[in-house]
Amino acid sequence: MMKTYAFTIYMLTLGVFLTATSELVVSGILPRIAEDVNISLAIAGQLITAYSLSFAITTPIVIVLTSRLNRKSLLVGSLIVFIAGSALSAFSPNVETLMASRVLLGASSGVFLVVSLGIAAKLVPAEKLGRSIGTIILGFSSAMILGVPLGIAIADLINWQFIFIILGALSALVGAAIIRLMPAVEGDAPIPFLRQLRQVGSAVILTAFLLSLFREGGNSVFLTYISPYMQQMMSFETADIGFMMLALGLIGAFGSWLGGSLVDRWGTLRTLGTSLVIHLMALALLPVFTFSVPLAVALIAIMFMALFASGPAVQSYMIQQAPKSANFVLSLNTSVIHLGIAGGAGAGGYLVNETATLRQQPWLAAALIAISLAAALVSFALSRRNTGSLEMKTLV
Repeated sequence: MMKTYAFTIYMLTLGVFLTATSELVVSGILPRIAEDVNISLAIAGQLITAYSLSFAITTPIVIVLTSRLNRKSLLVGSLIVFIAGSALSAFSPNVETLMASRVLLGASSGVFLVVSLGIAAKLVPAEKLGRSIGTIILGFSSAMILGVPLGIAIADLINWQFIFIILGALSALVGAAIIRLMPAVEGDAPIPFLRQLRQVGSAVILTAFLLSLFREGGNSVFLTYISPYMQQMMSFETADIGFMMLALGLIGAFGSWLGGSLVDRWGTLRTLGTSLVIHLMALALLPVFTFSVPLAVALIAIMFMALFASGPAVQSYMIQQAPKSANFVLSLNTSVIHLGIAGGAGAGGYLVNETATLRQQPWLAAALIAISLAAALVSFALSRRNTGSLEMKTLV
């Protein structure tokens, strides 16, 4: 049993790595795509928008409609759609089919991620859930560390279309391994949709969604402009930024592993609360210490560590609060995350336009993280109260 679920977690992590790479790599090759397809950079940028909207809107709908379907079948189905989207991306003759391919990739990637987290919740012993979710999320951070640079290198050596040929081929191999070696995993219990909505609409879950919304918004405010921030405020050269991003990606990967381990050791509430406090303090102090590059770099590294460490805790917390509707809750949370990313990027852009400097970006990000922390504390308090009420009813 141990070897079975360990293999499954590693296969899911590889799948998340491939699907996340399809999302992240486009930012690095956008000018090439615009030139090859003969469109403006602004229109090419809508490829990212199409992916995010498809991810955010389609995922919860598909998860609800397929709630009783065997999770293994749904996982393989999402990979089939992902392979089709990759093929369409590789052989798109015009921008319309390329946009359609991004819709397919966004929808399938969202479903694959949510189902993967749900499978972990069903297969893995409770005492190892945090570590397993941290490993799956590691697939996403690995896409940032390895997938994007490798994709850009492939675009330089061959062409950008070949990236999607490779992603599709590797996804087919992952799918074949899942079909052959992964055990069947039952779908969710047949819970009426209105009952799921009531559970999702509980104060605990709603405040947890606010936690995700403002956490991702704060991250997006700073991370969207992290490269120009390091140039303007820390006098980094382009080559220095490339090295720094690689180092931060590695720190993030370690943070995902650490966060998962701490969830199993400390619990979700302590891990999430501690990481949010550290995240907030690092961002708030950063503008004060930009006079010293080593101190500023250290604070950014601490921020990345806390950011990625909180990821497994957030997902584990969602699963624990709604175990019978975990897939539905996780799918809605991914939508909330993408809304937070979009809103944070917009707020960060507005601040830059108004102030003509990037100095205040960390402070705006810290303010949003502070709201996220407040939402987390409210959610924790409500969760404890509900648990206490349940225990009292059981005793009575």
